[in-house]
Amino acid sequence: MRPANAFYAALILAAAATASAQVPAAITVTSTTLKPNETMPVDHTADGMNYSPALMWSGAPATTKQFALVCDDPDVPMPGGFVHWVVYKIPGTARGLPAELPMDAALTAPPEIAGTIQGLSGFRRAGYRGPAPPPGKPHHYTFTVYALDAEVPLAEGLNRNQLMEAIKGHIIGQGSLVAIYERKPKQ
Repeated sequence: MRPANAFYAALILAAAATASAQVPAAITVTSTTLKPNETMPVDHTADGMNYSPALMWSGAPATTKQFALVCDDPDVPMPGGFVHWVVYKIPGTARGLPAELPMDAALTAPPEIAGTIQGLSGFRRAGYRGPAPPPGKPHHYTFTVYALDAEVPLAEGLNRNQLMEAIKGHIIGQGSLVAIYERKPKQ
């Protein structure tokens, strides 16, 4: 191989390695109560108990130091949709979040998620707030888990946009679970 060709081959291999390093690993997100692309149980909505769902994940890179989670409704006609839940500083050893988390910003229990912070939703409050779409058409609720390569120092009170800016460049894994909820028009 001529020196120029060897140089270009090395350059292409380096670019390919860099590009593949930037593609997040696929994380599988599951739930005991939410089924992909199916109707969300009413207890997880504003029409029910407004309980946060239990979520589990697998397939995160072994180098994960922290997780973050965002639940949003992209069907709301506003830029970026509407945010229902922001959670971050989840320890890298965690494999999920239990159901019915309190509305507290800082979580101390269970021990597996101690130190986790619930940021501000579109309601400008910490904690999970379930679906309450206008009647007439189904809305999709996307629960996205992000695996991070560092213990990013994040303060309480971040919203989705602030969180996403803070974790930019640290996302090494990502996966989503989408559930649906629709309010029927009153008869």
